[in-house]
Amino acid sequence: MWYYNTEIIKTPKAMQIGDFKYSKALFKDTAKLAELGIKPYSETTPNNRYYWNGAYTVDTSGAEVIGTYAGTARDVATLTTGMLEQTKSCVSSKLASIDWYWVRASKSGGEAVPSAIATYSDTLYTEYAAKKTEIAALDTLAKVIEYEGRAYTQVDKDKVYNEDGSFKEYHASDTTSTARSINMVTHYTTHPDDVDAGLVSLTAD
Repeated sequence: MWYYNTEIIKTPKAMQIGDFKYSKALFKDTAKLAELGIKPYSETTPNNRYYWNGAYTVDTSGAEVIGTYAGTARDVATLTTGMLEQTKSCVSSKLASIDWYWVRASKSGGEAVPSAIATYSDTLYTEYAAKKTEIAALDTLAKVIEYEGRAYTQVDKDKVYNEDGSFKEYHASDTTSTARSINMVTHYTTHPDDVDAGLVSLTAD
């Protein structure tokens, strides 16, 4: 985008400047744009998950014009209500995916629910109860933002590859640490069948 004489130009177009008319090809000529005072334009907006766009200001002093919207905080109670609905939907989906184990077990001669699945189900219910309490206690926007982007450190075993580039195995001792930001609303224990063999630890900072 570009900025000229208080106008924000979103796409190239023909321009009438003084006695001269320029085709939209003008916007491919950086030197001519600078000569005419047509500057690149960009906007800075707050995170619309947490803020409404507030007052708008524009800084034309530099080589690039910067438009900035101040942030007006969204209502915390409304945000947490949505978070509660989201975490309920998330855990319900996870529980629904394993319901068939109990359906199978209820049939005559049916196979018992594996202990790992039963434990996983119990853990999901426990975590859901904890999340409802945690979310209900979020009484400031800063707390909501932190909960939806909690800082973690993940440690993984380094991978060893074959000559053809395919995975061979995990290194016996070498690991790599990675900083992560995790949304606690949807962060639940992993299904037993989906456990990452290369994961060493995932720890809140």
